[in-house]
Amino acid sequence: MIALPEKQPALLSLVYMGGLALMIVWLAFSLLRGIRRGRRSPLLAAVAPSDLPKEVRQRLGATSTNRGLFALRWVFVLLALTVFGFHVYWALYAEDRNERFQSLSYKDLRNRRLSESTLRGWILDRSGKLENALALYTRTPDGKISREYPLDQATAQLFGSDRGDPGMERALFGMQSGAAPEAVAVVTNQEVKQPANLDVRLTIDRELQKAVVEQLRDRHGAVVILNPQTGEVLAMYSNPAYSIREAQDEATWIKLDADKRNNPLVNRALRAYYIPGSTFKTVTMIAAYAHGLHNEQFVCSGGGYYAQSGAKVIYDDQGAAEVHGRIGVDKAYEVSCNQYFAQMAVKLGPERLGQAARLIGIGAYATDDEARQARRQPEIWNVSSPALARALAPAEATIVAGPKMRPYDLAIEGYGQGYAGQMTPLQMALSAATIANLEGKLMKPKIEYHLPPQVFNQVVTPEKAADMRRVMGLVTGGASGTARGVFAPVKAAGVTTGGKTGTAQKEVPVYDPKTGEIKTIKKYERDRRGNIIREYEQIVLADEKRIDSWFLCIAPLDFPQLAMAVIIEGGGYGSRAAAPVAAALVLKAKDLGLLGNISPQQIQPPANGQPRRQPPQPQTSPPRPARPERRAVAVR
Repeated sequence: MIALPEKQPALLSLVYMGGLALMIVWLAFSLLRGIRRGRRSPLLAAVAPSDLPKEVRQRLGATSTNRGLFALRWVFVLLALTVFGFHVYWALYAEDRNERFQSLSYKDLRNRRLSESTLRGWILDRSGKLENALALYTRTPDGKISREYPLDQATAQLFGSDRGDPGMERALFGMQSGAAPEAVAVVTNQEVKQPANLDVRLTIDRELQKAVVEQLRDRHGAVVILNPQTGEVLAMYSNPAYSIREAQDEATWIKLDADKRNNPLVNRALRAYYIPGSTFKTVTMIAAYAHGLHNEQFVCSGGGYYAQSGAKVIYDDQGAAEVHGRIGVDKAYEVSCNQYFAQMAVKLGPERLGQAARLIGIGAYATDDEARQARRQPEIWNVSSPALARALAPAEATIVAGPKMRPYDLAIEGYGQGYAGQMTPLQMALSAATIANLEGKLMKPKIEYHLPPQVFNQVVTPEKAADMRRVMGLVTGGASGTARGVFAPVKAAGVTTGGKTGTAQKEVPVYDPKTGEIKTIKKYERDRRGNIIREYEQIVLADEKRIDSWFLCIAPLDFPQLAMAVIIEGGGYGSRAAAPVAAALVLKAKDLGLLGNISPQQIQPPANGQPRRQPPQPQTSPPRPARPERRAVAVR
């Protein structure tokens, strides 16, 4: 019998639990016995007359001592229960609820021994072909089995490493808490059998993922590409990234974790907050359609828009020189009119704007403090296990939509500034996907190929979704569209698209070129007399704000098979940096057959008698049947 290193700690845990339980029972019995004895024959009656005043009796030694001991017993019981409660929390609940516990769980010897006792399955891309595997095993020249990642850096932030926050790989192949052996099983040398780790087929397209990596080379940013009809994640990447293989070394991982300037360990697509700029007008437009205000017209004048008396005037990008006159939502979206969407947000009011935001996954809170709680959102995913939902959980995108908001704050939020400044690339991709869905639904994003689609919310009617797709098409194809020139080659290739440009200015800290740390300066708070009452550190901000480049895209416009969000940090105007990336990726998706093919057989008449086509199916290989037995290793 092999001696288990965990056997002694498991035995000590059992001894501790047994002793603690015995002590609690004994204390409870003693307390009850003392209470009953005190009621029957008080000890004080044997040494003091019964007619003593109450104040005198309370000062007698026996009464005072018994009272003190009684209180100490209860204090001890409460302390014991507290310790026991902590033990129960860490054993049963921390894995699901405590992020710090999750990030350090890789150091748990028991979990590591169990997770390494069997080989992990292969991770395949959406084609299901072995030659397109994203994670596999090979045999090294010295005969050892090695885990390989053909797209190492391209998938690092999705798969994660064996250190830090759990990624997809640990979630897919790690041990669930219910499968881990309990202390009794360890002490008694009971064999714990784990199910074999089968291969996993993802919705990620290997070639499209590689194309995204190439587009973001040498630039900080992120790209998310979804199928809006099913929620399938076709590609997701953020740069800078890291190497999964190199991160297995502890010293390298510590260095990566300390690099706060580049943050290579942070999946920007899921967990980095950005100011969305004009791409947030997509959310405001969805709110207008959802509440029947999409036919409203507003005036964009050279004098600007005053949301309230005494507030700063709201202009468009070119200031007083940019005038659009009285326009509707379609023209306002095409030319990206700030004044229009500021007025639309005020017309909607915080309650209706907040309701629509929640429908597409954005948290709407009454105050700024509540909006900045940095909650994670595992429920947005369509996944097979809670562990995978936690591994992929994005930071919740939030806005402020409280009844006490000033009209000015609501107005600038309507076009993506102010309290709208906590958006993630995934959330903006979901906003575009809502419009791109033929039924006006937001589908839950999914990354496991075999799972059936799930609806997150019915947001608008199919007819309203179709009209919003028409509006988005004006950005890339309209006479005044802000991305018309960039998407001319895409249109020439026979692909009609819709989109939205966005530009956002963001204050960024200054970094020390030697240490890479954020620069800070000491500040002092003084009272009226000039005396120092508080000393604190303040982050030094750059003199110029960083200008981030955004683009949202859907394609093909009639039957969208992809919805995309692109963010390029410091890229400038959306049409200059992010839009060209999106255009190149649409063409790549077309070459890969991901946009589908339209055939006459896919045209079906709906109930209203107007011709309506069924969404084309992307070209994919037929699914392989699941094998009953594991593959041990393949040599390549």
